[in-house]
Amino acid sequence: MKAALFEYVRPSTLKDGLQRLAEGQGAVKVMGGSQSLGPMLNLRLARPKVVVDCTALPEMRDVTIADGVIRIGGAVTHAEIEDGVFPLLRGSLLQTVAAGIAYRAIRNRGTVAGSLAHADPAADWVLTMTALAAQLELVSSGGKRMVPMDRFMLGAYTTDVAEGELISAIHVPELGDKARWGYAKFCRKTGEFAEASCCAVFDPRRGFARVVVGALDGAPQALPAIAAAVAESGAIPTRADIGKALEAAAPGKDAIDRKLMTAAVLRCLEQVLGKEKTL
Repeated sequence: MKAALFEYVRPSTLKDGLQRLAEGQGAVKVMGGSQSLGPMLNLRLARPKVVVDCTALPEMRDVTIADGVIRIGGAVTHAEIEDGVFPLLRGSLLQTVAAGIAYRAIRNRGTVAGSLAHADPAADWVLTMTALAAQLELVSSGGKRMVPMDRFMLGAYTTDVAEGELISAIHVPELGDKARWGYAKFCRKTGEFAEASCCAVFDPRRGFARVVVGALDGAPQALPAIAAAVAESGAIPTRADIGKALEAAAPGKDAIDRKLMTAAVLRCLEQVLGKEKTL
């Protein structure tokens, strides 16, 4: 099947792009790498009158830092982060995560903001940005607002992006020299979305400790008791304690799901404590 007829627009400035969104009155879709929107167009699950391609907008194509916060343009691709194109992201958790997203062909085109806007519960960036306590920069012709990642994803494939808005950037706190992190996921085969996943970030400089599980029915869920225990003791909690925390965060999972989730948390924390790669 082919997409229904639509007008394709590739603005060269953010102002022009936002103007087209404002004029669309709900009949406009924003396109990043088109790894999610493209199939939806071809299956006619999405039938916009106008598609606005944001990949040429300079405001969404760079990575900068100010006051300890790294700003990642929404149109930056997974492959660019994987390849270390931006010095600020080299050797980081983000570079490791990017290298494990789907397949290289997807990473070449897919964008960070596009993945977040699609809001698949099993997506890597949804989990990682939640663990990092990132904030999303949402812009429209009416102005800009910042939304914490914890409040951005309202449910599976549902976000806080309003009509006429797009994700222009992601703001991530810079990690300290002694920060440690881990990321683990289980997929049926390489390249597929995760069946269970976990991301953990510990930054002594900021007193920040977070363990988050993904690939749930909705948004990722934090395990504050597990994060606090690891930060205090420097040891991995027991399977029983992890199981209790997972039951509270994601009730109703069957035995196989719980086993996968527990294993993902354990492997993630092993990385944090130095058995595998850390910062």
